[in-house]
Amino acid sequence: MDVNHTEVGPVVRGSFSPEAIRHGMLLYAVTDRSWLAGRTLADCVREAIAGGATFVQLREKDLATDQIVAEALEIIPVCRAAGVPFVIDDDVEAARRSGADGVHVGQSDTACAAAREALGPDAIVGVSAHTVGEALAAQAAGADYLGVGALFGTSTKPDTVAVSPEGLARICAAVDIPVTAIGGVSTRTLPSLAGTGADGAAVVSAIFAAGDIEAATRELRRLAEAAVGSR
Repeated sequence: MDVNHTEVGPVVRGSFSPEAIRHGMLLYAVTDRSWLAGRTLADCVREAIAGGATFVQLREKDLATDQIVAEALEIIPVCRAAGVPFVIDDDVEAARRSGADGVHVGQSDTACAAAREALGPDAIVGVSAHTVGEALAAQAAGADYLGVGALFGTSTKPDTVAVSPEGLARICAAVDIPVTAIGGVSTRTLPSLAGTGADGAAVVSAIFAAGDIEAATRELRRLAEAAVGSR
């Protein structure tokens, strides 16, 4: 997975409209290598998209930027072929070098603005939010969408601030940009998003821990469409 410190270029990002980004929130797949079981991450992403994933985030908390770039370069062609937006969690430099469509950043006073400055006006910049105040600040800073949670508790982010369905609804009502709910979303919990105003759900283990990723994603897509697809 090691690559040299060289520029990957020319960088050509997808130019996704606000409507396309909102549609992408419906079933937002967040990768996790913990459950590859001999499969490549690119193959897992391909299966997820075949099952109906509408957005992909590469999430790697323990890899160096060079390694994340290498992974991204394997996944980007899969997403581009399907017209699915692809962002990288937190690592703005990896997003810049790989030509990812954008980045998802956490809460800080400058994270959103710094990502926008580094990646340019056509990049997708998503921001995590837990309160109405954080959501409004992210929107004012130029975020294209919000990831709100954790909704149902999750082992992938044990230190994440919990957000109730009622809190999610307040955030959705307060902002104009798309919102995807994250944290413990599964076939059991996804129907609970109905009536919150969320545009969709971000899913980790319910997709990538599945033995049959395509079938698992297809069922999640069906539930997402039933819960929030008509919003």
